[in-house]
Amino acid sequence: MAEIAQAVEVKIGALLPTTELAEARVFDAMRYGCLNGGKRLRPFLVMQSAALFGVNPDCAIRAAAAVEMVHSYSLVHDDLPAMDDGELRRGRPTCHRQFDEATAILAGDGLLTLAFEVLADPATHEDPNIRCQLVTALAKAAGGHGMVGGQMLDLIAEHETFDLGTTTRLQRMKTGEMIAFSCEAGGILGKANPPQRTALRAYAHDLGLAFQIVDDLLDVEGTAEETGKTVGRDAQAGKATFVSILGRDRARAQAEMLANQAAQHLDIFDGRADMLKAVADFVVARRA
Repeated sequence: MAEIAQAVEVKIGALLPTTELAEARVFDAMRYGCLNGGKRLRPFLVMQSAALFGVNPDCAIRAAAAVEMVHSYSLVHDDLPAMDDGELRRGRPTCHRQFDEATAILAGDGLLTLAFEVLADPATHEDPNIRCQLVTALAKAAGGHGMVGGQMLDLIAEHETFDLGTTTRLQRMKTGEMIAFSCEAGGILGKANPPQRTALRAYAHDLGLAFQIVDDLLDVEGTAEETGKTVGRDAQAGKATFVSILGRDRARAQAEMLANQAAQHLDIFDGRADMLKAVADFVVARRA
């Protein structure tokens, strides 16, 4: 994961624009918001799923970089005062605190649109149909029926009480759809057959929920030093989380069950997906 994170960091750095013109400030903010370390879990999922189908790594890493650009945009906007009003992200001041609120908004916009430019470029895949599939799938995962819709539910949850079903739907949209795209992207690039695509999506569905449950646990049990961000914000905002609904022990058990279930979906690949299975264990055990 560390090796792929480094390779993706280099690729993102090469793809992010630079200029000496007056608009350079927004490019600096885009780089600040995206080139700031992190696990790079979503790019790792892209690269590993692509490897299952023998996809050219030079193509896969472009899709991986695009995913991370969208993820980074979402974090920049999540941290804004109108959203979560975060102070720290990956151990550094959040983008709007390092620059200013307006610049952070534009930096997020820039990262989002650049991601689609990267996917649409022939360097990502020679087949225009494959590029169109990638663009469409990412747009759905990041849009109103995916991450953005989940973020809206997350804001509503500050003022309304959600049950377990609604909370699960919220997290499936906010976090799970982007993780699902990350797993499916390799299958799209490799022209995987429908059962293989279904297996990857089922894996990603369970992995995404396990990931979010652990996020909720870390918000309660973790420290800012461990997580690189302010903790305890969900409780302060009065949000319904898996921990607030299930309690810590049941939430932890649910995450472990989902991780085991996620790994089982990959049996169709006859041992070639062991690295993805290991990710499920990592997601449950992580402290950041």
